[in-house]
Amino acid sequence: MSAFLALLKRDLLLAVREGSALGTALGFYVVVVALLPLGLGPDLKLLSRIAPGVLWIALLLAALLSLPRLFEADHEDGSLEVMATAPLPLELAVTAKALAHWISTGIPLALMAPVLGLMLNLDIALTPALVATMLAGTPAISFLGSIGAALTLKARRGGLLLALLVLPLYIPTLIFGISAIGFASVGQDGFGASLLILLAISVASLAAAPIASAAALRLQMS
Repeated sequence: MSAFLALLKRDLLLAVREGSALGTALGFYVVVVALLPLGLGPDLKLLSRIAPGVLWIALLLAALLSLPRLFEADHEDGSLEVMATAPLPLELAVTAKALAHWISTGIPLALMAPVLGLMLNLDIALTPALVATMLAGTPAISFLGSIGAALTLKARRGGLLLALLVLPLYIPTLIFGISAIGFASVGQDGFGASLLILLAISVASLAAAPIASAAALRLQMS
């Protein structure tokens, strides 16, 4: 457990020191949401109606920007080979790195969503539901994204291939994230069920994705 926590702390410190991945993701998030009202016009009712979907899609795309570097830097400096032969199982090492990605990227994006929602005329009363669904769903983004990052580790132009591999896996998270906010906006009882499904998707991703990612990494290093 100490090795797992040390790796998690290392990746978090690297994310804070570099800052470029989070800055790029946040900048992209802001630009996408800011440009949309310019394209759709000043119809506030339309913007309010589509705001949850826009915020979720922009968050998914913003998180994708930092995924290619999940294993790339460690592969370049040889750290990945050390992790593969260390006493800590590679599956746990992948879990630590994906968890660090969620903490350093997924959580800031989720917490920024209500501020950007104001640009889309999102009802302030929906802020708790928006943040809750994003905090429940973003772990799946990081853990499922680790599979794509592992599979495209040595691929040229891996960012595009990564998006093609990972985006279909994000569809359930996107559907239930948007539907949960929709239920909350009309006061129906489906919000709790959708939120639980989001949590279930994240838990399933946490259990299965590190195994698949570790297998892909071993294949890449063999």
